[in-house]
Amino acid sequence: MAMFEVCGGRTLNGEITPKGAKNEALQVMCATLLTKDKITLHNLPEIVDVLELISLLRKMGVEIEKIGEGSYTFCARDIDLEYLKTDDYRVRGAKLRGSVMIMGPLLARFGVAYMPKPGGDKIGRRRLDTHFIGFRNLGAKLNFDVADDFFAVEAGNMCGTEMLLDEASVTGTANIVMAAVLTPGKTTIYNAACEPYLQQLCKMLCRMGAKISGIASNLLTIEGVEELHGTEHTMLPDMIEVGSFIGLAAMTRSALTIKDVNMKDLGIIPAQFQRMGISVEQRGGDLYVPQYDHYEIESFMDGSIMTIADAPWPGLTPDLLSVFLVVATQAKGTVLIHQKMFESRVFFVDKLIDMGAQIILCDPHRATVVGHNHMRRLRATRMTSPDIRAGVALLIAAMNAEGTSIIQNIEQIDRGYQDIDKRLNALGASIIRHS
Repeated sequence: MAMFEVCGGRTLNGEITPKGAKNEALQVMCATLLTKDKITLHNLPEIVDVLELISLLRKMGVEIEKIGEGSYTFCARDIDLEYLKTDDYRVRGAKLRGSVMIMGPLLARFGVAYMPKPGGDKIGRRRLDTHFIGFRNLGAKLNFDVADDFFAVEAGNMCGTEMLLDEASVTGTANIVMAAVLTPGKTTIYNAACEPYLQQLCKMLCRMGAKISGIASNLLTIEGVEELHGTEHTMLPDMIEVGSFIGLAAMTRSALTIKDVNMKDLGIIPAQFQRMGISVEQRGGDLYVPQYDHYEIESFMDGSIMTIADAPWPGLTPDLLSVFLVVATQAKGTVLIHQKMFESRVFFVDKLIDMGAQIILCDPHRATVVGHNHMRRLRATRMTSPDIRAGVALLIAAMNAEGTSIIQNIEQIDRGYQDIDKRLNALGASIIRHS
């Protein structure tokens, strides 16, 4: 098991460029299955989840060529549908949660899709009902082998329809949209997710020849077309990386410039950091985080304790709540962190408590944090990363801590952050990777 050895207490300085958005990358890579033509993708983050999906698509018959740093071409001219029934496919597909989004494109183009129950982070119940209810609304037939954890979906007589999603699932919406773009007739999806990465997927599909209206809203209308064609697409910077770097700057009392980021693509994230007493500035095409010796959490207008909670876009992404929680440990004031979507994502606070943080775990969804106001640094310790986002939050905590910390299971961090140790060391951090 690989681990990081982190020497805390160092002030960072300089510029860092966020990689392309992981969640967008997984969606648009699956969308390459919708056409036999070549698609070129730029700014793909070369992280574990993306590389594993590339490997899976190659096994399915997609011709993939790396043409530059973060740039790849995909050509799904000949797909081996028989491979989808093999044990190798089951093993590979089950390792990666994002692989579930190959089902919509396969169903739309080939009339059949197979998928093992996908893995990924162990952060609570992450059901797939929205995906399959959407497929059934379009007319597909679902079979699920409970003993084998294996899904099979057949197109049957699919046609456009109206549907109201039971939740604004991002991957569920993406899967249903990709199934609908080649389905005859008009499909309307209400309570659709509208995150920037879903918008990016829809815009890419439109350049391929799809007819989608209502992009950026929660009501999407799709007119099915007979075929799609090739295109070129560039990922947005990963807003989770951007938010992580803002939190890291505050925790280490550092001034950082985050390159090539537009504030409008971050939604409510800058405003939520403002509530924590941390401001960011747009300087041309970059974001600047000034050095903070102290930052103070706001109270609500009636004087009650500030609550920071996740919500579907344009609310705060749940992927950043772990960062907000760790940043609060050195703030002045008190905040309630409310993780609504996943019931075990705040359980990593026991590691922060071991480091001296003042945190009360209220229940599986809520934690109250009383900040140290940078009057007392966290203590170094040995810990294990439970998932991608908690892992980077623990890394931020270790960089604040007094002494040398060990973080085990950093494979989880590598799933979402490319070369994070090298990039932070270039700013003045001291992170040693042990294989």
